[in-house]
Amino acid sequence: MAIVEPNVDTSHDEPDHFGKVIDTSGEFDIIECTRCGFRHASPLPSTDDLNATYTEDYYTEEKPDYLAHAAEDAEWAQLSYDDRLHKTEQLLGYKGRLLDIGSGPGFFLERAATTGWDAQGIEPSRQASSFAQTRGLNVTNAFFDATSATELGTFDTIVMTNMLEHVPDPIELVRLAFTCLEPGGIICVTAPNDYNGFQNSLRANGTRPWWLAAPHHLNYFDFDSLERLMVRSGGLLKGRMTSFPMEMFALLGDDYIADPTIGRGLHNKRKHFDQTMTPAIRESLYSSLATSGLGREAIVFAQKPARAHGS
Repeated sequence: MAIVEPNVDTSHDEPDHFGKVIDTSGEFDIIECTRCGFRHASPLPSTDDLNATYTEDYYTEEKPDYLAHAAEDAEWAQLSYDDRLHKTEQLLGYKGRLLDIGSGPGFFLERAATTGWDAQGIEPSRQASSFAQTRGLNVTNAFFDATSATELGTFDTIVMTNMLEHVPDPIELVRLAFTCLEPGGIICVTAPNDYNGFQNSLRANGTRPWWLAAPHHLNYFDFDSLERLMVRSGGLLKGRMTSFPMEMFALLGDDYIADPTIGRGLHNKRKHFDQTMTPAIRESLYSSLATSGLGREAIVFAQKPARAHGS
């Protein structure tokens, strides 16, 4: 990871965050942050602004079609849910108490509950948590912080799906999540796999960096930086997984980035691809891609160390 020396002026107002400026997104720089070990926006928005966005606005202004598309994609989405739950059960050895941090409308949570997990969610969006609660799911409408973590208790596994890219301090959030894990518990974190080889190949041929979306996406992870975060938080790495690399369509000439109108059709091709494969072949393919650092999502599994004998 290319960085600048601490004594080099990078023209930021955040003395604790410094590194090479690699991109801009709107009014934000994207830096290779030496302190954090991953790429993120600078300056970071205020906590008050973010709280207002994710409490009231996110599912009405930023994702107005999410619920409609989620219903259409439900059968396909369950494949990803099942793959992650199966891997977690393999690592844990049983189906136990599960917490989904940033559970949204509760689709993953519902799948976990119906397949035998004691599943609970926490979600700051009033609209999303209300939707989940009307479906009979155990969801707390709150931000995950030190207060809510204490109230929630401990869990055998914790899931965070596509939410670390949104928070101003993912380091603190992941550390707090580990405190809610039982010794030997498993954490499964999913984030967009940004600046991956397929994206960089397209960019080298003139495609704009479409994955940049500050301030809604503040942090930009790949497999290596996400794994560093897990280790930094005290976790033992237990595996990688990914999902279909949508960028491959653009590499094949179907440029959904320049022409968004074709994007939904390509998404349907991806669904057909995933649904036609057997689970074993799908797992083998996406594990191989993840090993190479490729795939649309970086999905990382880590374990909280078990207590030493007699402790």
